[in-house]
Amino acid sequence: MTFRHSLLPVAALALAGHASVALATPQGWQPLLEPSELAAILEREPDVRVVHVTGNFSAGRIPGAVHAPYAEWRGPPQNPGALRSAEEFGTLLRSLGIDADTPVVVVHSGDNPTDMGAAARVYWTLRSLGVQDLALLNGGFAEWIWEELPVSTEPANVVPSDFQPQWREDWRVTTGEVEALVESGNASLIDARPDNFFEGRFWTIARPGTIRGAESLTYEDWFDGTRMLPADTITEIAEARGDTASLTVSFCNTGHWAAINWFALSEIAGVPNTRLYAESMAEWAAAGRPLDNAPGRLSVYWTQTRDWLTGMF
Repeated sequence: MTFRHSLLPVAALALAGHASVALATPQGWQPLLEPSELAAILEREPDVRVVHVTGNFSAGRIPGAVHAPYAEWRGPPQNPGALRSAEEFGTLLRSLGIDADTPVVVVHSGDNPTDMGAAARVYWTLRSLGVQDLALLNGGFAEWIWEELPVSTEPANVVPSDFQPQWREDWRVTTGEVEALVESGNASLIDARPDNFFEGRFWTIARPGTIRGAESLTYEDWFDGTRMLPADTITEIAEARGDTASLTVSFCNTGHWAAINWFALSEIAGVPNTRLYAESMAEWAAAGRPLDNAPGRLSVYWTQTRDWLTGMF
């Protein structure tokens, strides 16, 4: 099986969704922005779109920001990692005033590291829909407030776009492709979940265990508190893995934590051909596919009993 990872030229990406000349990337732009860096960019660049995806938007937000709750980017309850159609995403992006050449910063509440998975998953979705300039706010809105930067409750004046996005598969693998990769062993499969999930001692989706042949690289490794580590440290962690596979696939339960691994490896460390298995264990385990670290039936019973007793006392 051949996997593509050809990045189209910037101009081609812009023309795919908009007939006008693409806007220049804002000065100081990078995939992970500090609050002070974003504040400086917003002072110079009024066309930057800030999108809050988690948190109490009505209580306060970055001035000029728009709201697109995380649920609007996710699949159905039984398979939250599943993709919506490009048409649905297009309707959402047009309502937010986003075009292919609109610089977009995705903002989460910053309550905890796992919350950044929402922002990273939205970033990945926008990248796959052809939006060129994307960034996450390190530490989220909580860090913005901590640094005493401006907060507003005024609605933004948004002019809807005419963007017609086309989904690209450059950063995704499907369940069928993962099946082939498990069979061939021609990829590095990394489980972004905490160790107790990877080891089959705890689970919330379908069955305990991990995809056969996977190794653990938990999303928590990229954080110091609620903030992601500096870019050079993230790059050092990525390089220390010594991975020589031509393809790296990140997964978790529903493609949420895995999006953090994808962001760290692909967008910050620059690991080539890093992809997200969006549906993750919710889809993989539900159909009885092979798992590593799957406990026996008696082990499952005692684990469930232990967890129930732990919750009682």
